[in-house]
Parts: sequence; structure tokens; C-alpha cells
Amino acid sequence: MALAVGTQAPAFTTKDTHGKTVSLADFAGKTVVLYFYPKDDTPGCTKEACSFRDNYSAYQGKAVVVLGVSMDDEASHQAFTQKFNLPFPLLADVDGSLAKAYEADGGGYAKRITYVIDGAGQIAKVYTSVSTATHATDILADLGLA
Repeated sequence: MALAVGTQAPAFTTKDTHGKTVSLADFAGKTVVLYFYPKDDTPGCTKEACSFRDNYSAYQGKAVVVLGVSMDDEASHQAFTQKFNLPFPLLADVDGSLAKAYEADGGGYAKRITYVIDGAGQIAKVYTSVSTATHATDILADLGLA
């Protein structure tokens, strides 16, 4: 089960790719695409990350923040980011607390779930089944931004 549309998104504070502390509150007033994925540098996760990378300018142009989340640590995120030139932060959820809060805990890895959180911190859309290669463009289309 995923969190329901219309509910308040759980607050979080964690470290990103570069060791910077990131909180959901940092993005108040902006739309946030919070996508959970199982593991850095695996085939499906790489396709999904590269889909967001290749469409990142469209998100930036609409003031939409993209954040990837997995249970990998900062070093793994840094290597993944460098290898595939990812322009957005990846959040390190090493203890799985973020995945648990967002009902994306797959038992040692994050399930592939994406939440679109509106500027007021409400969950606006939930994706529990995604095509990794087209996920980023699918979201843009759903939000009327494509």
C-alpha cells in the first residue's frame, strides 16, 4: 500500500548525495517529485534515473524539484551520480526510515514508488507501477507540463 492522495506528506530530514542535510520543509511552496527506487546502478534504476536526467530541464523550467531515494549510502549515491551525470539530489535512506514513512519499504530496499507532493506538502499523485524508461515524461504529461 502507498500513502493516499490528499494526505500530508511525512516530514523528513536526511543527507543527500553530497552530505548536505535535506528536509521536505526546504521545498515548501514547490512541487516535489519524490521517487523511491531499489538500488543505485542497477538496470531498471539506472533507466529511471536517466529518464529524470534527460528531462530535468523541463522540471526545472516548471519549478519542480526531483529527489531520488534509496537505501544506498552517500558514497554509493556519489558514484551513481558521477557515472550517469545525474543533475538532481539522491537522498540516502540508509536506515530505511524514509521508505517506511512513505510505505516504500521493501524489506532491505526501497520499493519503486513515486510521490508528487504539492507546495502545501500534500500528496497530489502516487505512482506504484512505473515504466522506468518513460517515468519522467509520464509525470510531466500527468502534471500538464509536457
